[in-house]
Amino acid sequence: MADTTAAYAVTADELRQFIERFEQLEAEKKDVADQQKDLMAEAKGRGYDTRVMRQIVALRKRKPDELAEEEAVLEVYKSALGMV
Repeated sequence: MADTTAAYAVTADELRQFIERFEQLEAEKKDVADQQKDLMAEAKGRGYDTRVMRQIVALRKRKPDELAEEEAVLEVYKSALGMV
């Protein structure tokens, strides 16, 4: 029975550590999100279009090949609709 209690204590401690680490990461994630919000507010205050800035950030995350293919298809569609 003592072995079971010891194993449970170790497992409980380890579980608590995982939970606390996760909570710490959640707090850090919130801090980063707040910093991003502040940064975009500053950019907006200086006259930048933050919606477009967010689009650029999203585009920069993508692979160049995928982006080029999507842009090509977009141009074909726009041309077909007389939007060029």
